[in-house]
Amino acid sequence: MPSLAALVIGSVTASGFAGELPPEHACPAFGEPSPGSTAERVAEGMVLARADLLRLSALLPPEVWRHRDAFFHEEMRMAIGACHRRYPVPSAYRLATERFAGRARLDADGNLTGYTAGLPFPPETIDGAGSDAGARWAWNAELRNRGAGPSARFRITEWAGAGDEEISQGSWFQHLIAHRADLALPGAPAAGSAAWVAGGRFAEPADARGVAWQQTRAAAAAQRFGLPDDVFVFTPALRKVRRASTAWVDGLYLPRHRAPGGVIGAGGVAAAGAAASLTENAARGFTGLEIRPNAYVWRVLGVREVIAPLNAARGGYPSDPDRDFGPSGLSLADDRWDVRQAVAIQGALRETGRDYDWLTLYVDTQTQQPLYVIAERRSDHRAGVGILLHRWSGDRPGYPAWPGGEPASVFDPAAEVFFDERDGSAWRRESFDAQSIPIAEDELRYRTSSAFLERPR
Repeated sequence: MPSLAALVIGSVTASGFAGELPPEHACPAFGEPSPGSTAERVAEGMVLARADLLRLSALLPPEVWRHRDAFFHEEMRMAIGACHRRYPVPSAYRLATERFAGRARLDADGNLTGYTAGLPFPPETIDGAGSDAGARWAWNAELRNRGAGPSARFRITEWAGAGDEEISQGSWFQHLIAHRADLALPGAPAAGSAAWVAGGRFAEPADARGVAWQQTRAAAAAQRFGLPDDVFVFTPALRKVRRASTAWVDGLYLPRHRAPGGVIGAGGVAAAGAAASLTENAARGFTGLEIRPNAYVWRVLGVREVIAPLNAARGGYPSDPDRDFGPSGLSLADDRWDVRQAVAIQGALRETGRDYDWLTLYVDTQTQQPLYVIAERRSDHRAGVGILLHRWSGDRPGYPAWPGGEPASVFDPAAEVFFDERDGSAWRRESFDAQSIPIAEDELRYRTSSAFLERPR
């Protein structure tokens, strides 16, 4: 795989994760010092401007650095957060990891068996030089602690290559079912056959208002990557639920929010064709939050220190709809960025014919959170480059506790920006009100039933 990411990964170490995390508060140098000089070190709490960006080049993935003019802007004020902070794990997830330790197994094709809950492969048990190390990290990222799954409102802003802007708004959710840690311990109810259920509903633009979708991934997909999800879309113009026309989705499904040409017609072949278009998956908004690890052949590219908005301090839509994201609309630089250790893994899709051929993830070695995602095409080696922004529940005043009173201790997927090298198109998702705590039982039954699609509450 002569991947661009592999060729320019820069300062990533040649070996895999050695089982140790850097000491807390041990901040790295900005870069290699010149002969006879001492390297200046990053400091917690320091604020960096655009003029300081060159010093950060060694702490950013090369793909992000290549598009620094889109991701960073002149008026930026980046606050450096904690260096290698140890974020606590909730007790249910920790106990599940301990209780089921050593049971998860990978076969020769990267399929996962024997897994119940918790972290399937604790980092200290991963042989960095092993042929399955990349797959183990990928499964850790997929099965990281996500609480009960996020629920949020969203605003997705898209720019076509020509620069035209389109905005859609609505709500979305993803509810974990089969492998939730607090439901896997003694005394908990038995999980069903679904790994998770996701969905949402558009509120804007007007011609997409009321379009709803629901996606169910079977737990068996962990052993059969080609198993399609059950995906259904409700189109108000036809007043009916249709099965999605996209047969296979790797991550979270999102229907096109409008048919080509704009408004959906009423009745006839034109309306049916437009409705069919609305049931196609649009690969935007939720890239990298959900993957099928066994759909790829993985390898470890290496381990490096990076800065990333793992624990952002600022808000955005819906609480702060006027937040400035710079001239490009893609800059998350006016926020808090932590220093983290990340393992870079790259997966080659087992089946060709998708939107991309290689997927590179930067996975935080302590929390397993995805920090950066790069999707690359074999045909032209053009990449789509994404930065994921999370917010740590423990630093959000008033964040609801888990049932029983324990802090939720979860990272919420609050935003993402994505730039496509192929045509200069881009998008930004904001979900700054995301929370990943259990919802009421009656609401959960409603969202995971067919009634959700046709009967909005």
